[in-house]
Amino acid sequence: MKKKLVSAFLVSTLAVSMLAGCGGGDAGTSGTGGSDAGAQTGGAATDGAAGGTEAADSGASGGTTAAGGSVYYLNFKPEADQAWQDLAAAYTAQTGVEVKVVTAASGEYESTLTTEMGKSSAPTLFQVGNDQAVETWKNYCLDLSGTELANELTTEEFNLTGDNGETYAIGYCYEAFGIITNKALLKEAGYEVTDITDFESLQAVAEDITARKDELGFSAFTSAGLEGSSSWRFSGHLANMPLFYEFRDDNVTEQPAEVTGAYLDNFKNIWDLYINNATCTPAELATKTGDESEAEFGQGQAVFYQNGSWEYANLVTDESKGFQMNPDDLTMIPIYCGVDGEDKAGLCCGTENCWAVNSQASEEDIQATLDFVKWVVTSDEGTTMMAEQFGPIPFKNAKEPENVFFKAANEYIEAGNYVVTWAFNYTPNVDEWRATLVSAMLQYSSNNGNWDDVKTAFVNGWATQYAAQ
Repeated sequence: MKKKLVSAFLVSTLAVSMLAGCGGGDAGTSGTGGSDAGAQTGGAATDGAAGGTEAADSGASGGTTAAGGSVYYLNFKPEADQAWQDLAAAYTAQTGVEVKVVTAASGEYESTLTTEMGKSSAPTLFQVGNDQAVETWKNYCLDLSGTELANELTTEEFNLTGDNGETYAIGYCYEAFGIITNKALLKEAGYEVTDITDFESLQAVAEDITARKDELGFSAFTSAGLEGSSSWRFSGHLANMPLFYEFRDDNVTEQPAEVTGAYLDNFKNIWDLYINNATCTPAELATKTGDESEAEFGQGQAVFYQNGSWEYANLVTDESKGFQMNPDDLTMIPIYCGVDGEDKAGLCCGTENCWAVNSQASEEDIQATLDFVKWVVTSDEGTTMMAEQFGPIPFKNAKEPENVFFKAANEYIEAGNYVVTWAFNYTPNVDEWRATLVSAMLQYSSNNGNWDDVKTAFVNGWATQYAAQ
């Protein structure tokens, strides 16, 4: 299987073309770079379905149409569940084609997919996000080469392909993560975003805020929770930093059998900064959830919050959350960890968000599914939802999102900063490796453990999981 580690050149090119015109759940093996918080299970989006059997005027079909087929999408992003339910209902109302959306619970996408694929009414549209997922599910992945969906792409670089050029999954959105920053609070503390250009300056600002937190009324960082709904931010996204720099040094372009941990001291730098300058003590990390961290930031209790572009809707537009932050007060800065030259770093950008169509489904259901996803990326309803929920999408009819975090990503790129690509895509047996790492990080942070145990989990754990996969 081939999965390209997106180069800085590629992301620069895409950012100029897509960020100007164009967010995550960590779903384990099936892959996701985005948020894994807020689990729920959605149901069918077919109540009140109306309309005839013709395809939507906006181009849901084109060429062959689905006759009697239906769609079952197993969604892995809990935070986008309602948006998918609403969009599916709108498509059914227009076309008469049944679209069921079910959303897997947080952290359980792979197990849910395995269960659902064993049923007679298996998903017709599902998620794969990396080589391991493709290897697991390739016998269920329709080759999407030459389909009308594939023809709508502006780039093929985010797709997952087989050894013979098969397009097993199509990357449908682009995401960025870093340190979300409340500029208004930062200014109250006497600083501007431009004051932070590397780890040394970030550390100085954070520690000063901590020293004055009672006076200021807020902390530097939100809680770095290691409970399951939050830990992926650190075992996946923060761990990306030492992996990225090691892989960049060693010119890694495919999954390595082992890692050296050359930059684990830098990993320790930023982790220590997080846990010692936060809204909670290190001893509380075991039970701190993703929702709590999000609420701390949304309610103005902290200046910095490590997360991704997918958090924009939760923080700004989602009325049910109650935050409704002013987007002008928000930006995203790179994750600095003390590496030489990191003043030229940008945000962490890439994707693990890839659609696969079930090749084992009936011809009618396959066609219905292809029609639906084409409509999603070409219709006004679909592209609007995608822009609001996912930000940039690599399709010709993509709408420009309002997400300020993508604006920040673009600004770093336009300034000539390098993009930190998603090295964690190469993680072997990702769930098992991350679980071992989280356990060691928790022991170190909450129970006066030894950082050497974190190094062992990181380095030896990688070799163990590579051999086991």
